[in-house]
Amino acid sequence: MARRYRYAFAKKEEARKGKLSVGLAAASFLLFLTAVALAYLLEGSLGYIVGGIGLFAMLLSVYGFIMGLVSFSEVKRNHRTSIIGSIANGVIMVGWLGLFLMGV
Repeated sequence: MARRYRYAFAKKEEARKGKLSVGLAAASFLLFLTAVALAYLLEGSLGYIVGGIGLFAMLLSVYGFIMGLVSFSEVKRNHRTSIIGSIANGVIMVGWLGLFLMGV
């Protein structure tokens, strides 16, 4: 009879800073939706409020991207949220940068 090998993998926790990175990406995206809704409802007036929200959301995505990259240094952790957070914050950051450079 053939031997059966049973492998057991220890369940690893997600990296803490990776979770933070995903949360910051979600917050930045929600602030983007808020800024778009405010710009539509205010019909273009009070642009400094919308611009302030956008600037804060961009800074959140930059910080989330940095936290996502730093979270890869955590040992014996699962880095799935680190990957998701880094990619999401990178995409959001590039989108914000594009909006600001276009002057929209």
